[in-house]
Amino acid sequence: MVEQKSRGTTTNLKEEYSRHIKPQVEKAPWLLRVAIHKGKPSPVLLVKERLSLNGELKDDGLGLGKTMIKDRGLIYGQPLRRCLPIIRTIVNRICDHAEIPLELQRYLPSDRISFRGNLPLDDEAGAKLSLIFKLQQRVRDMDRVELMARRIDRFSREEAIYWFSRVTQYGPAASRWAQAGMRILLGGQPGDKAILDHLEQLRR
Repeated sequence: MVEQKSRGTTTNLKEEYSRHIKPQVEKAPWLLRVAIHKGKPSPVLLVKERLSLNGELKDDGLGLGKTMIKDRGLIYGQPLRRCLPIIRTIVNRICDHAEIPLELQRYLPSDRISFRGNLPLDDEAGAKLSLIFKLQQRVRDMDRVELMARRIDRFSREEAIYWFSRVTQYGPAASRWAQAGMRILLGGQPGDKAILDHLEQLRR
């Protein structure tokens, strides 16, 4: 049984998930799935966007008719370990419709993530995590990966949504070019000695 200190009481996270988190998952415009993937070190974190097939999503997160879930990026292994503190910070801001924090960081502890399932995300968190997960791909320097993640975390909601659209919605070639440009804009050139200096400033 997994237990965690929260709001001054000992809470069973499984019961908390069933009562409070799962109902939010069913309505959320974005999801963070914690899963196992064959051939990849566990866990794998996947960010998914809920899209309406018949129009825009309503304010309560429900689609106008049928919806589909689209994968928007994943992260695992060393990049996940390096970005986990930033990911925890981002999901910690998620609230329910009454603006009560869901404290989702409890399901992503720093030592060992045993949770498997879906966590609800709002538009800001979904766009930020999607950017982090996409831009870290093919980047070997973990300092650059962390620097990009920390800078993305500082985006406003509007900035995150704008840049997410730039790297996903203008066709394969334009999206690829936008991602390559953002890697340099946010993480510098490979081997640049100034990367660590900028990273240390953001860590303070």
